[in-house]
Amino acid sequence: MQYKSQAVAKPYFIAAIALFVGQILFGLIMGLQYLIGDFLFPLIPFNVARMVHTNLLIVWLLFGFMGAAYYLIPEESERELHSPKLAMLMFWVFLVAGALTIVGYLAVPYASLAHLTGNDLLETMGREFLEQPLPTKVGIVIVALVFLFNISMTVLKGRKTSISLVMLAGLWGLAIFFLFSFYNPSNLVKDKFYWWWVVHLWVEGVWELILGAMLAFVLIKVTGVDREVIEKWLYSIIAMSLITGIIGTGHHYFWIGAPEYWQWWGSVFSALEPIPFFMMTVFAFNMVNRRRRDHPNRAAVLWALGTGVMAFLGAGVWGFLHTLSPVNYYTHGTQITAAHGHMAFYGAYAMVVMTIISYTMPLMHGRQANSNRAQVVEMWSFWMMTVSMVFITLFLTAAGVLQVWLQRVATSPLSFMATQDQIAIFYWLRLASGVVFTLGLGLYIFSFFVGGDKAESASQA
Repeated sequence: MQYKSQAVAKPYFIAAIALFVGQILFGLIMGLQYLIGDFLFPLIPFNVARMVHTNLLIVWLLFGFMGAAYYLIPEESERELHSPKLAMLMFWVFLVAGALTIVGYLAVPYASLAHLTGNDLLETMGREFLEQPLPTKVGIVIVALVFLFNISMTVLKGRKTSISLVMLAGLWGLAIFFLFSFYNPSNLVKDKFYWWWVVHLWVEGVWELILGAMLAFVLIKVTGVDREVIEKWLYSIIAMSLITGIIGTGHHYFWIGAPEYWQWWGSVFSALEPIPFFMMTVFAFNMVNRRRRDHPNRAAVLWALGTGVMAFLGAGVWGFLHTLSPVNYYTHGTQITAAHGHMAFYGAYAMVVMTIISYTMPLMHGRQANSNRAQVVEMWSFWMMTVSMVFITLFLTAAGVLQVWLQRVATSPLSFMATQDQIAIFYWLRLASGVVFTLGLGLYIFSFFVGGDKAESASQA
């Protein structure tokens, strides 16, 4: 590490991976509940398992983004973090608040939890992905403001680079759009309209700025390519992300009662959304091919390349498959949506967090890279998780296509539950792939504890 305060990132990364494990375990529980309806009922009902699964996804990625910012902002700004103590205080506040929220989901009926946490004062609960109680939402805002103050002061007092400014813009956008989670109008159309200002403008808007900045930072370090070249690519990618992503929000307005013009605006601009992800793939491979040095951390390079490819496939290709309104009319709310969501979140955001963890963890332990043996284990984890996620996506896609046919197109459509019985084989295959993914995640964690021989350790030192 160039600056001691960069070590603040380490507990954030550890918490992120621990929460990732929790998310996957609840994903396996849900996978079994799709097939065995009363599995763990009434201890963990399906709606609670799903709520915990999706909330853990959001929280562990936020921990990853915050850890990435605490590592790269000081290095890009060429100065110590404004207040490491403040960063550690917010770490514990965020972690404890998140843990208590999950315990609340599991221990108390949701309606009772809403009553106990003041939802009667300001009704914000009950909406997908935004189920958090009011005190948790307020806590998230406080943590975000303190975090943004910390990194903003670091940037303002130090060197300004494209990477730090794009990262800062993405993080500020994340916090600002989260404020719409407090707006819950009684009109259902308005509710869904502004709900997407949090959900869509996070994952298909400002989060892409964070993704681009993190990927650019790692590629500069592992390739040695001139900063000017990488920054030009970064600006092009984020420009296309915002141009397509903001108006592309309209693909969520097709069937909620919004004006008819969103059928065209949403279809056209969301059809262009794969472009920045394709640019990101070309960017990653181009930078690695033009590298001026062979960095010893081969695992981090593999994660960086994989991020570009999987983000393009999951967010780009699978997003495009069902984004045009005439197609979405039939596919909306089917397993095709789930297929897109799984690969997009893994490819675009989970992988970039694992990329920066793979790159920074050895540096925070005083070495450029983990041992060759550790990297082999980590690269096996990469392939196990990535290939199993591809199969999860393919099985869910097959289930979705059959679901559309049986439930919405056939001359004698089946009911929802009858259709689910017909596609159960794909849920079994999805579950098996999920088990392999879990083993891959276990290998990823294990790789950081694999040592090397003495000669290798001496050469690294």
